[in-house]
Amino acid sequence: MIDIVNQLSAIHRQVSREPSDSGEIVTVLLRRDYGAPIDDVWHAVTDPERLRRWFLPISGDLRVGGTFQLEGNAGGEILTCEPPRLLRVTFGAPTSLVELRLSATDEDDTALELVHTVPVDLAGGGAGALYVGPGWDGALLALDLFVRGEISDDPVAAANSPQGQEFSRGSVHAWIDVVTASGTASPEEITAATEVSLAQFAPDVAAADRQD
Repeated sequence: MIDIVNQLSAIHRQVSREPSDSGEIVTVLLRRDYGAPIDDVWHAVTDPERLRRWFLPISGDLRVGGTFQLEGNAGGEILTCEPPRLLRVTFGAPTSLVELRLSATDEDDTALELVHTVPVDLAGGGAGALYVGPGWDGALLALDLFVRGEISDDPVAAANSPQGQEFSRGSVHAWIDVVTASGTASPEEITAATEVSLAQFAPDVAAADRQD
């Protein structure tokens, strides 16, 4: 069983809009701690055999300058790989960038930051965080279960299970609060993005809520 409340509260979330050399971008930042050494966490997020056990199967030319494809999900180019601290890739589009930053907080503890930046025109404002944030929340949850030896045999099925969708619904509402507090989107934009996000990440529980 997932401790949904504690797993949701373990993740720090942040949304911002800021200028860049190529124009305004929306930045989504997630941070959480793991009770595992930095080398172990690094290998969990970069080794294909381990990655498929908690996230998704990956294929491609897995080196700097090469490309990757996550099964049933996004692909991109590997821009930077500096073990065991930094991985930077494009994700789904050349202007959509994901950066993983790892730091050892103790001999057996690691802090992970995930930063996803997208041009504001592509993100549709800060409410665009609702399209990606809950998915990243689910990935950070699955990584925690994996490094603690509690991952299921099928991470996709686990995410789509009733309990997985309850976590995702809580995640969507956590991101609503963050986006609202950030002032990066209007109430109308947040409402529209919420409907899409719930339908994507928690379709069954969202449908049950509508019936109630």
